Amino acid sequence: MDNSPAGGPNGPAADCPLVEVVATYLPRLTEFSFEPGLVAAVDQHAAAVRDALLPAPRRGGAARSRAAGPPPRAALFTPVRREDLADYVLGFTDWLTEAEWTEPVGHDFATLRLTAVCWLVREHDLLDGRGGAAG
Repeated sequence: MDNSPAGGPNGPAADCPLVEVVATYLPRLTEFSFEPGLVAAVDQHAAAVRDALLPAPRRGGAARSRAAGPPPRAALFTPVRREDLADYVLGFTDWLTEAEWTEPVGHDFATLRLTAVCWLVREHDLLDGRGGAAG
């Protein structure tokens, strides 16, 4: 799968903050086959990011009463939107800058979170030129 931004460096996603994060952290996804624990950690971080981005009604969660039954299958798989994830990344990386964070050799909270962002970008094709916009 080609994970480069659509249209190359000047394509529609070129000014998106996700491009730099993907360029830096997407290669960490290749470590999945060597570190099974990394898969679980990144999965948990991806779920936390999704929860932060998707209000409960969009997730099909807390806003529904138990009597209403389970949410429709489509509600469980609401796609993440590029604009929402980009805003999240801007805030998160600003916080890292303020905290004077430096990337460690291994994995810490920030590298796991940024790797999870890359996983979400890949899974939702957020740099494919359409912006992952859900109708």
